[in-house]
Parts: sequence; structure tokens; C-alpha cells
Amino acid sequence: MAARESARAISIEAEQGCLVGRFDAMASPCEILMESGDREQAAYLTRIAADEAWRIEDKFSRYIPGNVVGRINTSNGSTIEVDDETASLLDFAASLYKLSDGRFDITSGVLREVWRFDGGNRIPTQRAVSEILQRVGWSRVAWERPLLALETGMEIDLGGIGKEYAVDRVTGMLCAAAECSAVINFGGDLAVTRPPRQRESWRAGIESLSPTGGSSETVLAIRSGALATSGDSRRFLLNDGVRYSHILDPTSGWPVEGAPRSVTVAADTCTQAGMLSTLSMLQGYNAEAFLDGEGVRYWCRR
Repeated sequence: MAARESARAISIEAEQGCLVGRFDAMASPCEILMESGDREQAAYLTRIAADEAWRIEDKFSRYIPGNVVGRINTSNGSTIEVDDETASLLDFAASLYKLSDGRFDITSGVLREVWRFDGGNRIPTQRAVSEILQRVGWSRVAWERPLLALETGMEIDLGGIGKEYAVDRVTGMLCAAAECSAVINFGGDLAVTRPPRQRESWRAGIESLSPTGGSSETVLAIRSGALATSGDSRRFLLNDGVRYSHILDPTSGWPVEGAPRSVTVAADTCTQAGMLSTLSMLQGYNAEAFLDGEGVRYWCRR
């Protein structure tokens, strides 16, 4: 805990006519772009954002022992009573499970025990995958708000919805705290508090899929709403010339066939955008058809 706390710091820099607050949270670089020339105000707003992001990380990260997710994952079949915030996230996860026909499943995180998406080439055996699948399946979970019970050996992982939830939480808090426009960007998932006044729009880049990476191939103008991106540009396996996406189908335990390399979706909230980008990835070859059916703006790279 002490090491984690000591690494938590914010910085404020002036860049391209705005002030930018930066910090790290949820394994991502985070930044707040603000139409403000007041460093004291910028530091105040960045601190609000960072404290909320760290609160959510501390509460819901599966890597932090003793938090609500840790208690659930070590419950050994016992029933756990959760608070309202956790219950709302579980309700949301349950709705995504239903919408995706079981392809979005917060119990599927245990598949990481046999899949290592580090750019290497190790492919698990079907037997190993089948054994892990015995511990996967939201349908096996007893959930009746506020009581949750997992079968022994099962776990949950809220990483698939936590970052977008944090962006929306911070967006609301900064909108209430200041009149200036701000962009909340947590590792590429972002939202705008209110339309900018000092410029026509904010600019958001969609990262290139070139081997060198790092540059933005497409630049979008955004005045309101949110963007979220799902993809496998940094997490994948290569084996005999075949690229295996880290997007796993929890019904089979194997990577989704035909999943796009990257999907970015625009929506009113980051949670909504993240939901649609993730669900589209899980559709594999049918990602574009799914998004067309939802009637949203999106950018899909294959």
C-alpha cells in the first residue's frame, strides 16, 4: 500500500493553449485537458479526477487484496453482501451478459491462467482451456441484489467496465466543479464535460495500427459526449504466423474469430461507448453489422 501511495502524484503542464493535468491510474496514463489558464484551478480539478480514479481502482481492482472484488473472489462459495455502487456495476455486467448472449462475462477473467497475451507464442491446450471453463459462467452465479455467491474457484473481474465508469464519474464531478470545458482521457477512453469556448472543438486521435505505432492515423473533432476504444494492438499472441487476439469468447475459451484489431465508438457517455465497442469486438466478423444496427458512429480497423 505504501509503495502504491508514494507513486500517486499529479503534474500540471501548459500545452497548446490549455493546461493538462496528468497522473497514472488503472494501469493507464490519465490526463485532464482544461480550457483554463489558472494553474491552481487546474491542479484542483486534476486532484478531484485523480482521487476518484484511485478510489475506483482501490475498490474494484482484482489486483488489490481485501477490497470488495478480493472478498468476492476469496469467498469460497459463501454469500457476500455488496454496497449499492458495487451492486449497480454487477447489474450492468449482468445486462451485458444477456445482451451479448454470454460473450461478455465478468467471470471469464480466470482464462488468463492459460492465456498469456504478451506478444509470445504459447498457445494453451484444449484440455487446459476446458478445465478453466468449468470455472466460467455468469449463469452459475447467484446474484440477487445485494447478495452475491460464486461457486468455489470462480472469480469476477470488473476491468472490462471499470475504466469507462471512472471516466463518467469524473466527467460529472468536473462538470459540477468548474465552468471551463475539460476532456477526461483515461488510457484512450475519454469524455468532454461541456463544449469548449476557446476553440471550435477538442481533438482526439485514433492510434495507427502500423507496426511502429505511436502516431494517430485519424483525428476526430469532439465537442461533447464520449469515445471508447477496444482493441488488441498491444495484447496478442503470435503462433506460426497466426495472430490470436486477447478478446476471448468465454463460451469457448478461445479468441474471438474475426475480431477487428480496433473499434472506436462515439456515444453520449463513456460507459455506453465502451459497452458498444466491447460488444462489437465480441461479434468477430459481424462487428460492423452489429454497430450499424445500433446506429452509432464508429471507426473499425482490421
